[in-house]
Amino acid sequence: MMLPLPDHFTQAISARHGDAGRDWLARLPAALVACAQRWDVVVAAPYTNLSYHFVAPGMRGDGQPVVVKMCAPTGEFAREAEALRLFAGQGMARLLASDAAYEALLLERLVPGTPLRALDDDVRATSAAASVMRALWRPAPAEHPFPTVADWGRGLARLREQYGGSTGPFPSALVAEAEARYADLCASMGPPTLLHGDLHHDNILAATRAPWLAIDPKGLIGEPAYETGALLRNWLPDLLAQPQPGRILARRIDQLADELNLDRARIRAWAIYQAVLSAWWDVEDGGQPSAAMLTCATLLAASKR
Repeated sequence: MMLPLPDHFTQAISARHGDAGRDWLARLPAALVACAQRWDVVVAAPYTNLSYHFVAPGMRGDGQPVVVKMCAPTGEFAREAEALRLFAGQGMARLLASDAAYEALLLERLVPGTPLRALDDDVRATSAAASVMRALWRPAPAEHPFPTVADWGRGLARLREQYGGSTGPFPSALVAEAEARYADLCASMGPPTLLHGDLHHDNILAATRAPWLAIDPKGLIGEPAYETGALLRNWLPDLLAQPQPGRILARRIDQLADELNLDRARIRAWAIYQAVLSAWWDVEDGGQPSAAMLTCATLLAASKR
């Protein structure tokens, strides 16, 4: 059953996870066979854009189109499975089955599955994303395995530690603004809400039972305004190649604030913080801070009015 994996995928898994990743790749064929048999699925060739996990379309014996996702050793399987369970198909692809031993998920396949990124009209795309957000958000459960916005925010403290209290290659004024925004936002955050956590244009797909549905939830606890950040800054660097990208960002902020009944200033402030944090995560992953992400943060910081 196991079809050859793209070289870029196996190399990325090995580079990212070392021996644990290579062990996972070695176990993957047997794990896939076991899950396919248990779930009565014929698995097709994996998607060509594999990056963090093995994901492939399939068909169940009753003709239902599905997706099989075999999670790499990222430690995120349990959170994703629980987020899918809690979202229960509202604004999200349905979880049909899961296997904790193999860290595998059987998911509803969204048809036609065209990503929101393919929509040329940015106003329509932003409105579609807002409709998905409204369907997704629900109060955070009392007990949950998810990180909080505060948990993720500790990354900026590590940035300062890395550079001995300074900001290294990061513009100092931008880091200072992100830190100040983060402190103010956390001190005034609204009721805790279960968020997707990574809701950008490629994680929203065209579907039949709803015009657009989300995939690949991280599962994050925070306020709704936080969710808009991933959408605002995508896609980079394509966004920066557009005429007047700052105006696009400002228009997106206004539109999301209006359609979601959120405070414009909080949307913008969270977006600045997240862009700087995302650039820092590039460093933690062994690279350099994304110049495009820092440019996006600078444009957002200049968009106040």
